[in-house]
Amino acid sequence: MIPDMTPHTSENTSPWVERFAPMIRAGGSVLDLACGKGRHSLLLAKLGYEVEAVDRDAGALARISAMAPGIVTRLADLEGDPWPYDGRRFDGIVVANYLYRPLLPLLLDALDANGVLIYETFMAGNERFGKPSNPAFLLRQDELLDLVRPRLTVVAFEQGEIDVPRPARVQRLCATRRMEPLLPAASP
Repeated sequence: MIPDMTPHTSENTSPWVERFAPMIRAGGSVLDLACGKGRHSLLLAKLGYEVEAVDRDAGALARISAMAPGIVTRLADLEGDPWPYDGRRFDGIVVANYLYRPLLPLLLDALDANGVLIYETFMAGNERFGKPSNPAFLLRQDELLDLVRPRLTVVAFEQGEIDVPRPARVQRLCATRRMEPLLPAASP
C-alpha cells in the first residue's frame, strides 16, 4: 500500500500533484493534459502558473474558463487529432488519470529545460477495483519509470495500491528534464 503523506489542498486534487507542483519554475508555463473538469488547472493557476488546459470536452473547458479566465483552454481530441503542441515547451506538464501511449514521447519532447513532469494514472491490477480495466488504459509494471529514465531525472516514483480517493492500483512519477553540463568555450 502506498501511504498518502501529503496534506490535501482540495478533496478533488491529487496529493501527488500538490506535492510536486512547487518544483515547477515560479510563474512558469504548465500544460494540464486531458484536464477533465480542471481540478489541477485551477490549482496550478492558484499557485501562480500560466496554465494551458487541454481536453476534448468543450463543456468542461468552458467551465474552467468561467472559473479562471487566465487559464488558456484548448479543445483537442488528443487521440484522434494531430498533437497540438509541436514546437511548444512547458516548464511543467501534469497528467492525472489519463493514458494514451503514443503521446508519451511527445510529452517528453514538450518539456522544457529544467521542466517537471508530474504523472499519475492507473496501472495493471486496477481491473480488480473497477474501471479502468482495459489494459490499453493501464500502465504496466515500471512503465513510466522505464520510459523517462533515458531522458529525465526521476525525482520520485511510486506504484501500488491506494485507498484514497478510492481503492485503485496506480503509478506515480515526478521527473525533471536532465540538463547537460555546459562545456567551456574552446580557446581560439
